[in-house]
Amino acid sequence: MPAPTNSFKNALRERQTQIGFWQALANSYTVEISADAGFDWLLLDAEHAPNDIPLLVSQLQAMRGSGSHAVIRSPIGETYIIKQLLDIGAQSILVPMVDSHEQAEELVRAVSYPPRGVRGVGAALARASRFNRITDYLQTANDEICLLVQIESRKGLAALDEIATVEGVDGIFIGPADLAADMGYLGKPGSPEVQAEVEQALRRIQSHGKAAGILTADLALARRYVDLGATFVAIGNDVTLFANATTRLLEDFNRLRSDEKSSTSGDVY
Repeated sequence: MPAPTNSFKNALRERQTQIGFWQALANSYTVEISADAGFDWLLLDAEHAPNDIPLLVSQLQAMRGSGSHAVIRSPIGETYIIKQLLDIGAQSILVPMVDSHEQAEELVRAVSYPPRGVRGVGAALARASRFNRITDYLQTANDEICLLVQIESRKGLAALDEIATVEGVDGIFIGPADLAADMGYLGKPGSPEVQAEVEQALRRIQSHGKAAGILTADLALARRYVDLGATFVAIGNDVTLFANATTRLLEDFNRLRSDEKSSTSGDVY
């Protein structure tokens, strides 16, 4: 029996638009709720969210059987942590802060078994092989791993064309927030100067036959990115959605209470 087919990787290869949602609450319940909403993919964030390996396992388990595909963002592009993420069952990995061709090549090696790469052979102990019940896992796993690299600096943009030529990199994700900061527009990823670089980068990625990805909570901007050919686009995150909803709920209640007080406090003659 071979490793499970990576439907997300196949969709990117066929240029089918994949709409995703960022998961940073580090909670299997919210992941399960989001997976049932119908997103094509969910990003389980181990870079900026308080996630560790056991928490990520529980979130992968919560997604099992849903129509959403799990992509895990590693905290850093180190072989040891990528090995753990693959062994717990992630088939798609997004690695942040990739700035060079050499770094991208090392990441390809990190996600691949020998002789192509350096991934440690511990499949008998791993959830990825269903604890050695997938008998051909070692022979077939490499083909089903989807490696996405995140470019989010001026240095990364300068090396984009070289990074995009690395065989084994399936997609390139542009990180507008860190790119904006590196360009001198901290907290202003929507600045025209930043967006010009983002749009140019999305076009350059596609010119190399790679899938282009990005995250934005601005739905009009997300539509713009899709129109530009971006294949995997995340349209929000659970933290911001929940924070905004709870703030708005209390504001709506306080406004209603204030209106009621105003309507009963008129002058009495």
